[in-house]
Amino acid sequence: ALFDELQQRGLEPNIITYSALISACEKGGQWEKALKLLDELQHRGLEPTIVTYSSLISACVKGGRWETALELFAELQRRGLEPTIITYSALISACGN
Repeated sequence: ALFDELQQRGLEPNIITYSALISACEKGGQWEKALKLLDELQHRGLEPTIVTYSSLISACVKGGRWETALELFAELQRRGLEPTIITYSALISACGN
């Protein structure tokens, strides 16, 4: 809706836009959509941030996809990103499932 409207107006979403959308997906329990957004942002040449990954991990945990959450954690480490307390908190939830 809003995202589509931005694109129709010729405004290019940036990593902040994508991270906010992924966070909204996390809150709405839409882990699949969150992962699609990750693919899309990377396809556009944008680099995910630790905020992006933390939201993705949390979305996957809430969706019961703990294996995917752990894979995302490994990916962020390969990219040289530094996990935050929010990242670790989401991971602890993943390991509890």
